[in-house]
Amino acid sequence: MIRVSTKFDRPAPELVERLGTYSSATIHEAQGRLGALDSSIKPVDHRMSLCGPAFTVQCAPRDNLMLQTAIAYARPGDVVVVSAGAYTEAGSFGDVLANACQSKGLAGLVTDTGVRDTEDLRALGFPVFSHSVCIKGTVKETVGPMCEPVTIGGQLVRPGDVVRADADGVVVVRREDAEQVAEASRQRVDTEAEYIAAYRAGKTVTEICGLEPLLAAKGLVIEE
Repeated sequence: MIRVSTKFDRPAPELVERLGTYSSATIHEAQGRLGALDSSIKPVDHRMSLCGPAFTVQCAPRDNLMLQTAIAYARPGDVVVVSAGAYTEAGSFGDVLANACQSKGLAGLVTDTGVRDTEDLRALGFPVFSHSVCIKGTVKETVGPMCEPVTIGGQLVRPGDVVRADADGVVVVRREDAEQVAEASRQRVDTEAEYIAAYRAGKTVTEICGLEPLLAAKGLVIEE
């Protein structure tokens, strides 16, 4: 007998909402260039975006039994995060399961395996981020861990960690770091706004970023 528990701490909804206002790239940079999943995991539509606590599940390759189980037990606002061995040749999720997720109010799906029915997924608008697109079907044979730490896209994701994904990629924020990362992201956005204003006022990149001493130290001489 295999026992799993679906009980774990989630960050406050208002904190998740704050993090969701920043891009995946901003959050990645703001937390010290940490947490980015492999760039192969991308949305099936560039307009898709999600942010929410991770509801993690481990699946055997080409087997979506535990994925369907996770969808049944995840709560509204959760992001179902599926680790399935980065197996590309399987379509483990499609429009039928996306409707099940959307009906429950889930925030989205992030998986390191394949999905299918992408035209229907785009029309539905449920955020899906996957390692591949594949029409090959799956089986329902293997039970496994749920709501336990999983490795996906080169990152460890724990239940309740915040997952932020958009057109550029996917980043994970440790639940206990979420408040600090949200503030660091705000500061980064403010600083970048100042850079943009300075560029529009006529300043150069080398001036604003202090590159001239660095370039000189590296022996670069520019003749104008």
